[in-house]
Amino acid sequence: MKLTQIDLNLFVVFDTVYAERNLTRAAERLAITQPAVSNSLTRLRRSLKDPLFVRSNTGMQPTAFAESIAGHVKDALQTLQVAAQPPELFDPAKSDRAFVISTLDFFGATVLPKICQTLRKEAPNATLQSSTTKRAELPQALERGHIDLAIDIPLPDTSHLIGHSLIKDNYVCVVRQGHPAANQELTLDDYINLNHLHVSGRRHGEGAVDIVLRRRGLTRAIAIELQSHLAVTEILQNTDLAVTLTEGWAASLPLVTLPLPIAVPPLEMKLYRHPRTNGDAAVVWLYDLIKSLPISLATG
Repeated sequence: MKLTQIDLNLFVVFDTVYAERNLTRAAERLAITQPAVSNSLTRLRRSLKDPLFVRSNTGMQPTAFAESIAGHVKDALQTLQVAAQPPELFDPAKSDRAFVISTLDFFGATVLPKICQTLRKEAPNATLQSSTTKRAELPQALERGHIDLAIDIPLPDTSHLIGHSLIKDNYVCVVRQGHPAANQELTLDDYINLNHLHVSGRRHGEGAVDIVLRRRGLTRAIAIELQSHLAVTEILQNTDLAVTLTEGWAASLPLVTLPLPIAVPPLEMKLYRHPRTNGDAAVVWLYDLIKSLPISLATG
């Protein structure tokens, strides 16, 4: 059936009944009568050739078909809602908008303070929630509005996203003061034979340097793996472990920085938003604000 053959208002009723699981409450939310809700469901059932909902002791239960389309209907209605909003000017000084950003652990620790400082100055009544969304789920989370912005490494498919490169930073090797390797030129053999601390937000997976080494048939010995950078300094100061970090991050630590003896592509961090936010002046404002900040991976 063609979309032009269905009254789109019927999907509004469907979405409300799906959320409420009760015809009376759905009617109240829609500000129409319960018979009008029932009539709309009947028309949509005929068009889609499925009962959609069945009565039970716990309310109106969706059929398997209704479950399969509910998410798509909700997303489509949200997109239409944004499109239907007239363009408005955003006044950050008066806004109480709640923003949600997905960031990586180490990037949040270094850059989020700068974002928060500027946000508190420009939009003192706005709030900000930072979380970490799985990389594979970022495009969908942006599309569905679960997050407003994302800051992450370049994603494999961003053709449907709006992105801006925030920073590129080279990798270096970092050890403690007094480490046996601290005062010598680090060769590739020296680097590989060190005991390494590896930090990644993922439980499994190679780091950028491991990918380069593997392509040359080499591996390094990883003694400890962490998912957070919080303990890196203390661990290194009390062991002979080495860690490979970005140069900006390493410059802020009380440790010794050594050039990597192998060429590794720099870490790039990008800022993303979804085109659907073109109609959301608040998100566009925050996106542009972050783009304008002098950003580095150094703390302090």
